Amino acid sequence: MRIDVEDLVLRYGDVTALDGLTLSLEPGKIYGLLGRNGSGKTSLLSVLAGFRRQTAGDVRIDGRPVFENGSVTGRISLIRDTGETVDIGSAEDAIFFAEWLRPDWDGDYARSLLDLFGIDPKKNVKEMSKGQRSAVGVVIGLAGRAPLTMFDESYLGMDAPSRQAFYDALLADYIAHPRTIVLSTHLIEEVSSLFEEVVIIDRGRLVVHEESQALLSRGTAVTGPTAQVDAFTAGLTVLGARQLGPTKSAMLYGDLDDVRRGEASAAGLELGPIDMQDLFIHLTGGPGTSRAEAPPAAELRTGETR
Repeated sequence: MRIDVEDLVLRYGDVTALDGLTLSLEPGKIYGLLGRNGSGKTSLLSVLAGFRRQTAGDVRIDGRPVFENGSVTGRISLIRDTGETVDIGSAEDAIFFAEWLRPDWDGDYARSLLDLFGIDPKKNVKEMSKGQRSAVGVVIGLAGRAPLTMFDESYLGMDAPSRQAFYDALLADYIAHPRTIVLSTHLIEEVSSLFEEVVIIDRGRLVVHEESQALLSRGTAVTGPTAQVDAFTAGLTVLGARQLGPTKSAMLYGDLDDVRRGEASAAGLELGPIDMQDLFIHLTGGPGTSRAEAPPAAELRTGETR
């Protein structure tokens, strides 16, 4: 399903959660939705799923409005971090209602996923551990095969082996049954290999929307003696730097052409990739930067050094 959002505003009283956000997502891809706490990720997903009406702006899925439009929302699944099945009885009850609600439901696949995650279908969901409840939500999201499936940190309660099993299952089922999938997560490095495109929002506004590999290619780590690194990076957009003794590593944002790469080699500097998490941290202001102080991403493309 295609997603089109234009000038989206969502307010909770005096708080603006989404502030004029414009975004278009093509169908049939896996998107990573990234943002710091309070950036507006959950608010955006809630509007896309029709759980909330936007304050202003336009939201369309496959060209149709979402809110109170059953023909659209019936094809959208949003699994939230709190779980969608806590008050519904047993896991078996959750499966029953999901099958009733989801026209693309695959019951055999759902049962295989319950086995994969070691879930007793007869057990009351309220009595399960947080990890088990998260797994039940994941089962509902995957087996529903909704054309637009969104996971909002819904797998955080699972342990590392279970999360890896989820990632493997998601990718395998996506290949077999393509659809639009949005993963909102703080576990960036753990799941970033799944992303075809990355959407980063901050303070309710769009920071970056780009193909995953294209975004990663814009970041370069320059490592070497401090004086040479400082001379090479002068005038470039430096996201951050680390220093250990006489050696310094600076993280650059922006493409380096062959001439610049040749200059780095001649200066004895090592060029390497930056991981997605480092890019995210610096594009949204870094861990020690307040939300008010963090510059908008547009400033990071002007060549200003931070």
